[in-house]
Amino acid sequence: MKLSAAILVACAVVGFAAELSEASSPTALERFEFTEAHMAVDFRVVLYAADAAQAKEAAASAFARIKQLDEMMSDYKAESELSRLSDTAPSPQPVRVSDDLWRVLSQAKIVSEQTSGAFDCTVGPVVKLWRRARRTGELPSAEAIAAAREAVGDRFLELDPAKHTARLLKPKMRLDLGGIAKGYAADAALAVLNKHGITRALVAGSGDIAVGDPPPGKKGWRIGIAPLELSGPPSRYVLLANAGVSTSGDSMQHVEIGGLRYSHVIDPRTGMALTDHCSVTVVAPNATTTDGLSTGISVLGPEAGLAVAEKLPGVAAFIVRKPEGKTETHESSRWRQFEASADDEKPDLDKPSK
Repeated sequence: MKLSAAILVACAVVGFAAELSEASSPTALERFEFTEAHMAVDFRVVLYAADAAQAKEAAASAFARIKQLDEMMSDYKAESELSRLSDTAPSPQPVRVSDDLWRVLSQAKIVSEQTSGAFDCTVGPVVKLWRRARRTGELPSAEAIAAAREAVGDRFLELDPAKHTARLLKPKMRLDLGGIAKGYAADAALAVLNKHGITRALVAGSGDIAVGDPPPGKKGWRIGIAPLELSGPPSRYVLLANAGVSTSGDSMQHVEIGGLRYSHVIDPRTGMALTDHCSVTVVAPNATTTDGLSTGISVLGPEAGLAVAEKLPGVAAFIVRKPEGKTETHESSRWRQFEASADDEKPDLDKPSK
């Protein structure tokens, strides 16, 4: 797919959002914050509303939307739409999917193309092996990884744009949307808040965040990103409005086996978990895009990953690595457009990585 076409499809991901309603006078708005657990993480909604009743109603609707998407796209739940689609592999015929699942699968295909397969939603069979490794502390065998990789490959997921159908071409395929579904859920929840007349809002699902109009009297939402030491409080910040930001890293999910630190992020091309202790933050027009790209760029590494970011309009990336205990940073040319000063102002969100 040519880049221009990819951008058009990516924009369609958030086409379901309602037209932004006119914001209330900033001086009349109060800040409210809500938290609920969905998709195995805490989702936070921060919003500015005229009163508590409006805030609670809007937040409840946003969380209901996130729950709906979790029920649809979880690979842990046997009855989810995603699991039922995986169960058809190899699909004897195309399966029509819901509009939400279609949007996410379509965007996953785009990101896979943009990252040369470093992001791949068909990675499920390999992810299953590494989930077991994190539980047991035992590495998957080379034979098990090789067998799992037989069912991995974006080319084995066939999508029909005209009919909104999906077809899995290989036996034992399992789809895994863990690297993109939270970003989509954040975008969808933000759209729900807009429908309730709330445009000054932030939705965060762990390291995947969607923001709308800025808080009253500010130019944007000040969000902490991964610290230079890859642990502790953030030391760098971004200032964003009507955008998405995601951070992928191994600070939250990893396992140490035989003296090596294995991340939860998997390279679909090799079947191996990353051992490069790093954090990748991506800014883009929406969180669906940043979610997938942050994972893909993590796999690609600094040189190839930043090259991807440079090609995509409105995308910026910041990478922190700590090979052999020495910290190094890399950033794309657009990164400084979004970076905020590290002053004493309290951030709107201290953001963990996913």
